[in-house]
Amino acid sequence: MKIFLLTLLMIGFTACTTKKDFVLFNQTEKTKNHTQQTKTDTLNQLKNVKFEYKIQPHDRVSLVVYKHPDLSTSTINSQQQERGLLVNSRGDIRIPLIKSIHLAGLTQTEAEDAIENALRIYIKQPDVQVEVLNKRAYIIGEVKNPGEFELINEQITLLQLIAKAGDLMDTANRQSILILRGENRSNVKTEVVNLTDINSLKMANLMIKPNDIVYVTPNSMKAFNTGVKEVDPIFNLIGHVLTPFVSIKFLSN
Repeated sequence: MKIFLLTLLMIGFTACTTKKDFVLFNQTEKTKNHTQQTKTDTLNQLKNVKFEYKIQPHDRVSLVVYKHPDLSTSTINSQQQERGLLVNSRGDIRIPLIKSIHLAGLTQTEAEDAIENALRIYIKQPDVQVEVLNKRAYIIGEVKNPGEFELINEQITLLQLIAKAGDLMDTANRQSILILRGENRSNVKTEVVNLTDINSLKMANLMIKPNDIVYVTPNSMKAFNTGVKEVDPIFNLIGHVLTPFVSIKFLSN
């Protein structure tokens, strides 16, 4: 019995996590050369970064032609409630007068210019506003509220997205946050962020863009906890079966 209890205690202490497992940006001098190179690479990636979303097939776009509500999908005041126009699989939308126009691959500004140029045949000095309505990023894995989040300002930092998802769970692997980028939905790029590394502070402010997926991977503790939950009913059953025999043995002594 003593050996059994000691074994359980050893397993418990082995499975215990430390403060370092939960504190972000805590690794400093241990991997100096590696982290210095990471810092340099990160700064190079983030230097002078500019981003403007490009319209893709199956997006929904809002179209406002000033002083021409008959050509618009909504007014300025009602844009938040509208469904907009669907960009078809060929990357086109259909609007009155010009019928079909190709928008896939264009930024919102470029789309506005393209529609204005097409409307000049019918309207004097057209003024167009285009906005993509379905800009979203996704976070899954070991966060308290996984799901999709609307990007009102077109992009958001990694830490802001984690905060929107209710913060990391205790079972999150803070050394391996995966960012899956699929700018054209066919070529997915992966970036790994280690939030326990002090030099990842810049990387934590990496901008999450529309259609990005952040995957917070689980740590080894989750696997252990899951295994305990799976075998717990078996131990309970064994305990219930052995209880009468232990009681009889105790009473007989």
